[in-house]
Amino acid sequence: MDKVMRMSSEKGVVIFTKDSCCLCYAVQILFRDLRVQPTIHEIDNDPDYREIEKALVRLGCTNAVPAVFVSGKLVGSTNEVMSLHLSGSLVPLIKPYQSFHN
Repeated sequence: MDKVMRMSSEKGVVIFTKDSCCLCYAVQILFRDLRVQPTIHEIDNDPDYREIEKALVRLGCTNAVPAVFVSGKLVGSTNEVMSLHLSGSLVPLIKPYQSFHN
């Protein structure tokens, strides 16, 4: 769990993903469309991926991936992120991390 907490606090927006996860890709595209360049941790490329998955579930993720952290705090997985976005609450949350450069 310490590794997950350390990794999730590295940057403003951090997403834990897997290569084969289409929902992970959709969440990444959403953040990029909102002009945020998240730090992506593809856990299936990490030798400790099983422990990372378990830690993400213990932290409250329904599914281990995608797991989105903003400012070191768990936002959630796809459902939570999309619900925040549709309600208009996601953009204010990520505003400090948006880039307005072309």
